[in-house]
Amino acid sequence: MPPQVRRVRAYFAPVNRSAKQPTIFDPAQMGMFDLSAPPAPWLDLGWITGFARKSATKLEPVLAGAPAVTQMQSRAEIDATVSFQFASWSKLQMALAAGTQQMNLLKTQSGAAAAGSGGAAIAAVALASGSTAMVLQLGAAAANFTVGEWIVADVDYTGQLGFVGSGVSGAYVKSALSDVDYVRRVSLNVGRVASIASGAVTLEQPLIAGVPASTMKVSGVAGFCDREGSTFFQEWSALFVAEGQQGERVLWHYPRLQAMAGAVEATSAASGGLEALRQSAAFRALPVTDGVDGETVLCFRSFVAC
Repeated sequence: MPPQVRRVRAYFAPVNRSAKQPTIFDPAQMGMFDLSAPPAPWLDLGWITGFARKSATKLEPVLAGAPAVTQMQSRAEIDATVSFQFASWSKLQMALAAGTQQMNLLKTQSGAAAAGSGGAAIAAVALASGSTAMVLQLGAAAANFTVGEWIVADVDYTGQLGFVGSGVSGAYVKSALSDVDYVRRVSLNVGRVASIASGAVTLEQPLIAGVPASTMKVSGVAGFCDREGSTFFQEWSALFVAEGQQGERVLWHYPRLQAMAGAVEATSAASGGLEALRQSAAFRALPVTDGVDGETVLCFRSFVAC
């Protein structure tokens, strides 16, 4: 029987932009992983709707003879896209749907001049030794934060050019800036505070960049913001999983997906006469080389039986 599925679940993982190195998923080893606990460094972004794949690869006939007769076919252009809607809103969903820089709205200084992506930020707090990906040692400065608040942990901006942001590239800097908090503004190394005790801030989930470097500092985040028209392209590795009623799975692994559209929202009817606001996302697949035989690949589609 063909797989009968209810929903598709989305997982994303970092791409090393400088080295053009994606995260590879091995369906032979990991195809039956616990959907609620994906293997590192894959991140669970929840259920999605409207999952649609499109192959835009063009085939052309090779003609020979008189009259001309098709002797074989060749691929003249290779292209593929994928689109869907996220069922929930959070930092990563917004970043992927935005397609460009996804800004952290750092908590601002009292009386700071207004700015569309956030004004001058409150001075960041240095990390103490012993911090982990889930527990940040801040000492007395932990009192500056509250349970349920979002925080970002990353390095000061000191004139770096190129890709910036720990764990995942959050922006590309073309010319030096003057904002010491810029890396923390664009960083995806964020977390939500679960508890605070004895100078230690415990997060709900580990930071995407893992154990923080000693040079990182922590800022409070009031929310998230993206900007239509900015130049940066988000790029991630992606995995989509559809589980059948008999435990079988269809998996689509895109080693490199780059956003091909800006932020778009769609509404659908919800209970109580309300409308649910969902984020739409669309991506173009970029090529990788399969080490098995050197073939160019945009997507690996796998079927794994239970």
